Amino acid sequence: MTSAHMIRDPATDPDEHWSLPGWVYRDPEFFAAEKARVLRPSWQIVCHESDVPHPGDWHSLGFLGESILVVRGDDGGLRAFLNVCRHRGSRLVDGASGCARKLVCPYHGWTYGLDGALTGVPFRRDYPALDTATSGLIPVELERWQGFLFVRLQGGGPSVASMMAPYAAQIAPHRFADLRAIGRVTLRPRAVNWKNVGDNYSDGLHIPIAHPGLTRLFGKSYGVEASGQVDRMWGDLVDRPSANPSERAYQALLPRADHLPEAAQRQWLYFKLWPNIAFDIYPDQVDFMQFLPVSASETLIREISYALPDDRREMRAARYLNWRINRQVNAEDTVLIQRVQDGMQSERFSRGPLALSEVCLRNFCRRMREAIPQSRLPTPPAPGWSHSA
Repeated sequence: MTSAHMIRDPATDPDEHWSLPGWVYRDPEFFAAEKARVLRPSWQIVCHESDVPHPGDWHSLGFLGESILVVRGDDGGLRAFLNVCRHRGSRLVDGASGCARKLVCPYHGWTYGLDGALTGVPFRRDYPALDTATSGLIPVELERWQGFLFVRLQGGGPSVASMMAPYAAQIAPHRFADLRAIGRVTLRPRAVNWKNVGDNYSDGLHIPIAHPGLTRLFGKSYGVEASGQVDRMWGDLVDRPSANPSERAYQALLPRADHLPEAAQRQWLYFKLWPNIAFDIYPDQVDFMQFLPVSASETLIREISYALPDDRREMRAARYLNWRINRQVNAEDTVLIQRVQDGMQSERFSRGPLALSEVCLRNFCRRMREAIPQSRLPTPPAPGWSHSA
């Protein structure tokens, strides 16, 4: 395994060589603090712009108790709003996606245009204090990056484009803007802290131990590196045929993609954007995955696959085999993260050492300590610490 290092001087950060303590993976008050300081200011992916091609098309995302809508307007523009009526707070729409000429509250019939403006109020004269011009849907910050649509509940940090700028040239040949969904969004609940899912995603040391399939496919080519906002992992398919039938068939059937440079023809590439979004980029398809926090010990993994239109039989077969291979990898990871979460329940476990090669985990721990300094403590502070910090 290869790695690019981002090591700080322990003299300036005494915790540089150590993981976060176990209590931050199970403590409800720490979860409340990271919702406010880490998660609400972070970008969250909703869908691809091709998922909302026509006026009235919308997609939703549930995040930290909020329901967020991305809507295509009559003018062709894309906007994001909270899925909340300004009258009594009712949800306006249900489900993951849909299409509507206007957004009508099912409770009292308040009506909103696709631009979020309040356009209709039954018994309007009964509301003397209502100013319809300022009572439209609550807007949410929206960014379009390479065709994918991101929202943010609380602003102030860098854009997605700036976060991914160091890798723009590497991503460009994959033609993200031209991708189309080849499946549906899946939601996989896990009884683990969201950080455990993210830590595992960026952990390169466990690949040769826990993922024999990936080791057969990549050999010793798997590498990791960390930049300020993004982790990058990669592996190049070896020429030696795998002993596993699905892996061997994938190696043999994966067709050439003329839009990709030679170095990307047989490479699996992974990016994790701070703090909880991942892109799996293959020669045959692109997946996104989110580790959506539910509580201190619950996470919802949300994912879907996209690909460029390609009807070749070999490409269809390669995408199916990719799914089979990664289904096994996901099953292996599910066991791993549950074992770690179970171990984190021990009050005797504090924290563990980080290898020099664990650059992604080092970077994540560093950012968490900067956002929540109490994460340096070996044990939880007295209750109420998050309110006085």
